[in-house]
Amino acid sequence: MKVTVCIGSSCHIKGSRQVVEGLKKLIAENNLGNKVELGGTFCMGKCSQYVSVTVDDNFFTVSPETVENFFNTEILAKV
Repeated sequence: MKVTVCIGSSCHIKGSRQVVEGLKKLIAENNLGNKVELGGTFCMGKCSQYVSVTVDDNFFTVSPETVENFFNTEILAKV
């Protein structure tokens, strides 16, 4: 599974660093390092709400406050 987080300037202001750190922690805690590839990219062109994230080409918006719920429903439940 490939998870990509936008680290462009608009998403950075909205908390992309915290989203990346939260995902890294949750991936490690659940021993998914060999099943989930976490990466970053610059602007995805959909930065009007929260931090832009894709999971295997499916688009989501995530905030630092919603990262754990996002992980549980969109990553953990599908690996």
